[in-house]
Amino acid sequence: LEGNILLTTGSKELDKFTGIRDFSERVYARVLPMESSLEACSKAGLSPSHIIAMQGPFSFDMNVATLKAINASCLVTKDSGGAGGFEEKAEAAKAAGARLVIIGRPPQVEGLGFNEAVKFLREKYGLERKASVTVVGIGPGSPEGMTIEAKNAIKNADCLIGAKRMTDSAAPGKKAFNAISPEDIAGIIREHGEYRRFAVLMSGDTGFYSGTKKLLPLLSDYSAEVLPGISSLSCLCSKIGRSYEDVLTVSLHGRDRDIVPYVKKHRRVFTLTGGKDGMAALCRRLTEAGLGDVTLYVGQRLSYPDEEITAGKARELSEREFSSLSVALIENPDPDFTVTGGLPDEAFERVESVPMTKSEVRAVCLSKLQLKADSVCWDVGAGTGSVSVEMARLAGNGHVFAVEKNEKAVEALNKNRERFALDNLTVTEGAAPDACRPLPAPDRVFIGGSGGKAGEIIKLALSKNPKARIVATAITLETVAEMTALSKDMGFTGTEVVSLTAARDRKAGPYRLMTGQNPVYIFTMTFEDNGI
Repeated sequence: LEGNILLTTGSKELDKFTGIRDFSERVYARVLPMESSLEACSKAGLSPSHIIAMQGPFSFDMNVATLKAINASCLVTKDSGGAGGFEEKAEAAKAAGARLVIIGRPPQVEGLGFNEAVKFLREKYGLERKASVTVVGIGPGSPEGMTIEAKNAIKNADCLIGAKRMTDSAAPGKKAFNAISPEDIAGIIREHGEYRRFAVLMSGDTGFYSGTKKLLPLLSDYSAEVLPGISSLSCLCSKIGRSYEDVLTVSLHGRDRDIVPYVKKHRRVFTLTGGKDGMAALCRRLTEAGLGDVTLYVGQRLSYPDEEITAGKARELSEREFSSLSVALIENPDPDFTVTGGLPDEAFERVESVPMTKSEVRAVCLSKLQLKADSVCWDVGAGTGSVSVEMARLAGNGHVFAVEKNEKAVEALNKNRERFALDNLTVTEGAAPDACRPLPAPDRVFIGGSGGKAGEIIKLALSKNPKARIVATAITLETVAEMTALSKDMGFTGTEVVSLTAARDRKAGPYRLMTGQNPVYIFTMTFEDNGI
């Protein structure tokens, strides 16, 4: 082009125009009145008379006057839009008869979305941002079974975390990560700092056999909220018209647990099973244990369109196929509520050559042990296990370790464990104290036979738990002397000795006579003055 040129593109890119023919004579630059702008113009080779240092905005009239003052035949401007005064410059060029040369916008490059930008800044600068986590109980599974509160939390979340069946059902198409274990869920939240609101989906109710309990401690660095859902227990009971305030709840899902002792002791038991054969296997186990006539109400795929509820005896349902998403309410009309210690001796499997702690002595020993519901117990020299069995029945939420070296006694002990369906009783074959070393710390120890190593056994137990309560029986005078010395030498602050003599009746023709049993000494030793 011929003629003078008015540049309105600023000083920063002035050097790009220096290649124009007769640049210093033809080009006039309008720049900001700043030292840096003037230096750029001078460096490019413009004389002061070709520099227009002014602060905008510039009106139509000002633009026309400038173009006419320098006799410009061309005006160069950026496509800067309304904020940059583009329209005023374009109209002025037209009015002054000058050509308009427009420097177009650079091609639009796709940038980062908000979440991606947050992630970028977080990784580049080590920034941390507290995300909010809502743990949502979604009920049995279908969207129709969710609370409005749960639906709103899912709707407002940036992404979901949970088992695939749950995320697919709760919000199809929404960004989701599939994870089940609390550790995996927490790991996803830590790794994806680009999200502000997470919704973690939990099946059923967040307070009923839920992963929520283990997840919450892992979210201490986040703002966490927990929303309850409809539990499978309340859902099933409502379907069959039953209340559930007296129901014992037991989960077999992912757990190695025997349902038999719970059903034997309780009138109504609710259980969750796992796996395709879980419910049928439960029914077979009940049948094998002599509970084939208990009634089960089985709920399959509760809340889904193909929901099914089946009622029947355990024996009848043992060969049926059930969904892996199944729960059951078990009703036993004749449970065994007996909790008093001192079962009849005839209730146990016995070995003729192995002595057994008799009922009367056993009852007193159990009272001296003062078992708690969650006690961890050792029964050393367990014999056929009469004391072990009774301890396991009384400490239903605890665990009993029965230690016995006699092979025949161990065989009988295992039979008694099975007879009473005690999954909280572990039989350990071997001689004490060595067989006791791998065992967990006890809070109760019963010594029915020590093989002359009572001192070593007690020292081992106390090294694991200095507050363990020790109860030991002695029949021979030598053992009585040994236990008396131990109680003194080991410095117990609470020691009690009971000499127990019992007599049982026997028939003698038309009469009944009393026959005395051998006297038994029962030693109770603790480091607590009150003996409790």
